[in-house]
Amino acid sequence: MNKKIGLCWIKDDFRINRNSALCEATNNHEQVVAFYLFKKSKFEKQEAQKWWVSNSLNLFKKKLNSFNVNLQIVKINTYKEFFDQLFLKKDYAIYWNKTYEPNYLKFDQYLEKNFIKNKIKFKIFKGNILNEIDEVKKGDGTPFKVFTPYWRNAEKYFIEKVPSNQKKIFKCKKAISYFKSTINEKEILPQKNWFKKFEKYWTPSEDEAIKELKKFIKDRIANYSENRNFPSQIGTSKLSPYIKHGHIHVETIWDECIKIKNKGINKFLAEIGWREFNHSLINYFPHMLKENYSKKFDKFPWRKNSKFLYAWKNGLTGYPIVDAGMRELQHTGWMHNRVRMIVGSFLVKHLLINWKDGEMYFRNCLLDYSEANNVAGWQWVAGCGADAAPYFRIFNPILQGEKFDKDGKYVRKWVPEIKNIPNKFIHKPWEFNYDLNFKIGKDYPSPIVSHETARNEALNAFKKIK
Repeated sequence: MNKKIGLCWIKDDFRINRNSALCEATNNHEQVVAFYLFKKSKFEKQEAQKWWVSNSLNLFKKKLNSFNVNLQIVKINTYKEFFDQLFLKKDYAIYWNKTYEPNYLKFDQYLEKNFIKNKIKFKIFKGNILNEIDEVKKGDGTPFKVFTPYWRNAEKYFIEKVPSNQKKIFKCKKAISYFKSTINEKEILPQKNWFKKFEKYWTPSEDEAIKELKKFIKDRIANYSENRNFPSQIGTSKLSPYIKHGHIHVETIWDECIKIKNKGINKFLAEIGWREFNHSLINYFPHMLKENYSKKFDKFPWRKNSKFLYAWKNGLTGYPIVDAGMRELQHTGWMHNRVRMIVGSFLVKHLLINWKDGEMYFRNCLLDYSEANNVAGWQWVAGCGADAAPYFRIFNPILQGEKFDKDGKYVRKWVPEIKNIPNKFIHKPWEFNYDLNFKIGKDYPSPIVSHETARNEALNAFKKIK
């Protein structure tokens, strides 16, 4: 055992199982300190995630205590400033798992260079991903830009890998502290109390993630291909926040899924593949984090309309399926995937508001916010991303509602002011004029745009960038 202290940098790694950095630290050191770096500016536009991270730290801290590992939270201004101070010390070895945003991977290179320079032992491990970014490429060495061939190759590559030898975390001799200036996890919480309602829907812990995975495989995965499109049903895995924050490793999900045989497995694993594809895209094409992947969209005539943007954010567009999705997001910090496509399409193609405004709002409200998935998803809907939906694909919110929420169960849950409207009119309540006690424009908003008019305006706008 190394007599030096083992430091384990926790990023999106709130788990014991398949946490390579934590295992390495506890296997090699009698005393280990885990630490989380809270950079306030990182979360300025990610308010919902403050709640998730704060609760994750609280629950993970308790779990680590059983292994005599203390989890300390250090508030920092910049990562560079923190580590430049840490380089001055020599009484530790340090371990961490990668995260795959381009700026973090670039910073890893800076750390590697300086830990070597200062002769400090360190080790960096693969993070929460199946394949490293540079492992899946086309035959000519260039990155894939289309999902289907990417995933076909990525899946094959992962299957053919020699399984990694998974170490187990050891119990340390005693819990110690290393950092003097630390904060309590409650200091991370948003100042406003709006997040309290999340507690009804989520428990941010590794145990809960594993429980959700088992429940999903047992009850829902067999019919995943069909049921995942219907927002009133619990047809999806609901694992996305747990994956994003590392409560469960995607290899664990893979291992559990391949034990069973049914048609839902491949479709679900392809969603894991979509996440991998998006991480690949943002690293090979980092400009897409801020700009259009397809440069021709730089000429697109986006509109600035604060009134429309407000209505969209607050579920007041007059289109029930859109409003239901936006209200679900506000109440739960999550939105059904089918509905994410519908509300996204409505913003960029009915209202002609820049996808960046939608991406920024989702970033602030989503508990499962991932830079790669969020940006790639919005550019897919807008038509300006890699392997994007065709620009002329404009979701009809009425037909989408009638197809995927036929009886209006989802809409009635989140838009209760129209709960008494018959199924025939639930997705077009402006046509319902039989009830003198219900009035469009008073009890529920009139549509802020006409679908047909908006569709024609969108198609005309797209013609300008051909």
